[in-house]
Amino acid sequence: MTTATTPTFENPFFARVWPVAAAHETEAVRALRRENLAGLSGRVLEVGAGIGTNFPNYPESVAQGVAMEPEPRLAARARVAAAAASVPVVLTNETVEEFHSGQPFDAVVCSLVLCSVRDPEAVLRRVYEFLRPGGELRYLEHVASAGMRGRLQRFADATIWPRLLGNCHTHRDTERAIVDAGFEVNSSRREWTLPAWSPMPVSELLLGRARRP
Repeated sequence: MTTATTPTFENPFFARVWPVAAAHETEAVRALRRENLAGLSGRVLEVGAGIGTNFPNYPESVAQGVAMEPEPRLAARARVAAAAASVPVVLTNETVEEFHSGQPFDAVVCSLVLCSVRDPEAVLRRVYEFLRPGGELRYLEHVASAGMRGRLQRFADATIWPRLLGNCHTHRDTERAIVDAGFEVNSSRREWTLPAWSPMPVSELLLGRARRP
């Protein structure tokens, strides 16, 4: 495992909160993470690796993983996870906007990250560029819910939720942004990861696979 270091983003509060949240993910979320990575092969780019929660789930068919995590405290935890991974993982502190790859990737993985980037449409256009033709985007993301849950999400997004949780916006139409970036969605579904009565605005997740034509 090697590391490219160009730290550009710091969020000390979120860097303390996220490792705790990741360590206490429900089994439903963990199962969706595993499904999101199943069958990957070749060169894989992960955007927003956090503390490296996905690394143990990378299949042996992955020849190389390149993981972006610009928050330095999270990246330090991710380095430990990368060193223990069963496939080679290169960690970079670059953001999507800064990152340049000498060769295209076979797949890009986004897990609970498109909700937090400032410009998801621009990020997805860059992700599109990183992929080879026919390459795949795997995504597991917070998604805008309907009805009362959707109203709760809009309230959360307009108040304290993004400030506390690393700019997380819970009411984004992420799949529309994926299609608008030029991807063809091959499969997608919504899953509830907490009971329907839970007041959390992030109870519903979107799992999908999209292809660069």
